[in-house]
Amino acid sequence: MTEQTPTDAGDAPPPTSVERTLRRHKKGPWVSRLVATAIVILVVTVVVRTFRRIDVATVWDALSSVPLWSPLLFLPLLIIRQIFSAAPLSIFLPGVGLYRCTINDLSSNTASAFAPAPSDIVLRVAMFRSWGIDGPRALAATAMNSMTFYIVRFSAPLLGFVLLPLLSVGPGLRWFDLVSLFIAAFLVTVVLLVLRGRKEARRIGLAMGGMVRRVRGTTDPEVWAGGFASFQENLSERFGYRFPRSLACSAGMVLMDLVILLVAMRMIGIRPDDLSILEVGVAYLFAFPLTMFPAQGLGVMDTAMLASLTETAGHEIAEPAIAAMIVWRVMIVAAPLLLGLAAMLLWRFTGRNAAVAGADTAAGTSDGSDEAPSA
Repeated sequence: MTEQTPTDAGDAPPPTSVERTLRRHKKGPWVSRLVATAIVILVVTVVVRTFRRIDVATVWDALSSVPLWSPLLFLPLLIIRQIFSAAPLSIFLPGVGLYRCTINDLSSNTASAFAPAPSDIVLRVAMFRSWGIDGPRALAATAMNSMTFYIVRFSAPLLGFVLLPLLSVGPGLRWFDLVSLFIAAFLVTVVLLVLRGRKEARRIGLAMGGMVRRVRGTTDPEVWAGGFASFQENLSERFGYRFPRSLACSAGMVLMDLVILLVAMRMIGIRPDDLSILEVGVAYLFAFPLTMFPAQGLGVMDTAMLASLTETAGHEIAEPAIAAMIVWRVMIVAAPLLLGLAAMLLWRFTGRNAAVAGADTAAGTSDGSDEAPSA
């Protein structure tokens, strides 16, 4: 009788969930890679066809006309934008305050730009815990902050369709934005269904996790189920009051992006007679769902906006519009990263130390109160 070893097939232990996740990761999410490759090919084709007639020297001349004092004007607009971006966090985390939520939002956005996921979530939770907020509650509010922005992002073309009849152009390819509106309606439906109860939340989490897993093989539906259940427990209270206000704040951030773009265009020298607020607004609203791509849709969204602007205002607007969009991108993509670095340093040397000192003081007070009274 031969002795069986642990390496025999019959005695091999079943793979753990971590091992299964690693195996799926080794296989690679081929669907997402295929989709990403197709998108890259499409974007490169559109960019080449759009920009091959662009006069680079004219773009550079337009950029050189931007006054040196322009950052002084853009900075307060950018700060207002970031406050709107973080406001949903403060709505779903009452008591934390808008200041801390803005510091948290700026820091996590910068972390996600320089470090792989989930570095931004880890930093968010660490900051909230330093302020006395438990992890599940912080994660639920973070998820809702993202969800409200996604809903507003995919709803933006709705206003574009309302304004489009005021321009002398037809919908054309803009009909594809109906898909974006469908996504927004789907997200709202999911949020409302999750709030019905913990069991319903887990069921929806499993279903959505299973759908995402078909595209991204490393996704664990059970993790999604637990996240949705925690979301339901922590955010169901006064949701009818908080949800509309968080949507309004996210819409305010989208509006500030448009304001910064308009200011950049006026600084470049594009007059209202050359390009009206309506023309810029319609182009921006229809292209805004493309911010779903990396770096807020850098290149993809800009190409879509440029195509719309040249359709309504003529091809001669292309060079100054490109120069304005370069300034705009610096303000809404690069500048927030610098603000995020400052926010992290501010938390590291002020808020975090204050929280630790407060915890030590509370511990000392507790120790003193537990002592038995002397006879």
